[in-house]
Amino acid sequence: MSTTTILNQLTQTPETQANMTPEMVIQMLIDGNARFIQGNPLNRDLHAQVKETATGQYPFAAIISCIDSRIPTEVVFDQGIGDIFNARVAGNFVNEDILGSLEFACKLAGSKVIVVMGHTSCGAVKGACDHAKLGNLTQMLEKIAPAVDAIQTAPEVDRSSKNLDFVNQVSEKNVELTIENIKSKSPVLNEMIQANEIEIVGAMYDVKTGLVTIYPN
Repeated sequence: MSTTTILNQLTQTPETQANMTPEMVIQMLIDGNARFIQGNPLNRDLHAQVKETATGQYPFAAIISCIDSRIPTEVVFDQGIGDIFNARVAGNFVNEDILGSLEFACKLAGSKVIVVMGHTSCGAVKGACDHAKLGNLTQMLEKIAPAVDAIQTAPEVDRSSKNLDFVNQVSEKNVELTIENIKSKSPVLNEMIQANEIEIVGAMYDVKTGLVTIYPN
């Protein structure tokens, strides 16, 4: 089944999902982001998609992204209702709950690709760089701290949130470490990756341009 045929579907079906490959899914996300940037989204009837998905869902991808309000995932990838699973948390890291959600998405619900997407100027990453302390936020930011520590810099380099180059480097490293955590902490997903049943990729969203850069793993 071609990508064009899939795009012409009102929403995903067991057949369209089953006939997708991880490579096709990644290309669909890249193409969708290109449409978003160009201001040329597909013409979807969202109310019709609500009715079509009322009795079942067959998403082709699961995306872990930041809670940041500037990154509505379906919008920036130009996807509709029933196309993608979303797991959103400040700093786009994983814990047991998110890992369980991803296992459901891929092993039980048939998604073919996991995307771990960070973004530029990430507030959570800035907080981790500054070692911010505030209620439950303190423990949450500790999950991003390994990415901060992993970036080596010269002694004179500003490692605070004021240095956006440093912040963005940490964001990219955080994506990399999150992918490693998924593989090491979820035998279910790692087995699927090793068997080429699914693919996991990293991505960065540029808040200035809307461009998503996908990094194949």
